[in-house]
Amino acid sequence: MTDAMTDETRASRFPFPILIVDDNRLLRTMLETSLKSAGYDVVMAENGKEALEIFNKGYYPIVMTDWVMPEMDGLELCRAIRADCSGRYTYIILLTSQDSKNDVIAGLEAGADEYLVKPAHQVELLTRLKTAKRILDLESSLKKSLEEIGNLSRVDTLTGVYNRRYLDERLSPEIKRAYRYERALSLILVGINDFSGITSAHGHYAGELALKGCADVLTESIRRDIDWLARYDDDRFVVVLPETDASGAMILAKRLRIRIASMALKLYDKEIKVNAAFGVAGFTATQQKEGMTPHILLDKADRSLREAQEEGGEMIKGVQLH
Repeated sequence: MTDAMTDETRASRFPFPILIVDDNRLLRTMLETSLKSAGYDVVMAENGKEALEIFNKGYYPIVMTDWVMPEMDGLELCRAIRADCSGRYTYIILLTSQDSKNDVIAGLEAGADEYLVKPAHQVELLTRLKTAKRILDLESSLKKSLEEIGNLSRVDTLTGVYNRRYLDERLSPEIKRAYRYERALSLILVGINDFSGITSAHGHYAGELALKGCADVLTESIRRDIDWLARYDDDRFVVVLPETDASGAMILAKRLRIRIASMALKLYDKEIKVNAAFGVAGFTATQQKEGMTPHILLDKADRSLREAQEEGGEMIKGVQLH
């Protein structure tokens, strides 16, 4: 065993198999032996076409491929991998006996990240794999950071629920899903009564407290991973209820009305009472009669809420659309 294959190398074992592509059985076997002795898992293919089929069926963040092969050569394989739209990054090491400057440039332009002249020296091979792992770790961290930034842009910072942007993005696909499976879909528009009166009497922080309290109650009262909640505007929330018709949404609205009215919001030595009105709109989708849109559904829920608020108190109004 060489110095490169220490216990430290084994301890940092790569969690995914490395895809080796080479039409030379002897060189494939040599690479397999070297990598397995260093703690790596290996999957092998004889040419680019076979490798691409394997690649499309699994997850291989590191691919080591020969350049000259029958059916599909290494450059074609590089281009095919780079055309992958899965969003995952693959580090490609091109194995070649062609080490001229022009050949190296051609390989890099085809999408390779690195190249090795074969037969690869084992210490150099393992060093290049450490570099690949480091690049993949950086890529993963960057992707995670971008996802977190994207999520933050869709979350209301005060209440912690989704914002209007997320509602606008997701409601249309939710309606399409209802039509695809011919299921019901409903909205509950929740409006805090006399919100301006709360802020006038107790201050801006009291309004924030009321909004956060309502958001928490609504979040706790809906089905996890099925229903979802967004802040609609200053003092209103919308609860989206897949596979629920208007009558089911009305039942939930009654429970929400009781829970919101039961909140005990403490502001210094005062207790602030909050109540809300509710507007419900729902429909049961059929593929024979399409035409529902986010605008229509939200408008009907808004009209129901306004009707409820005009009657005063903690009213609930709703409509089942056809």
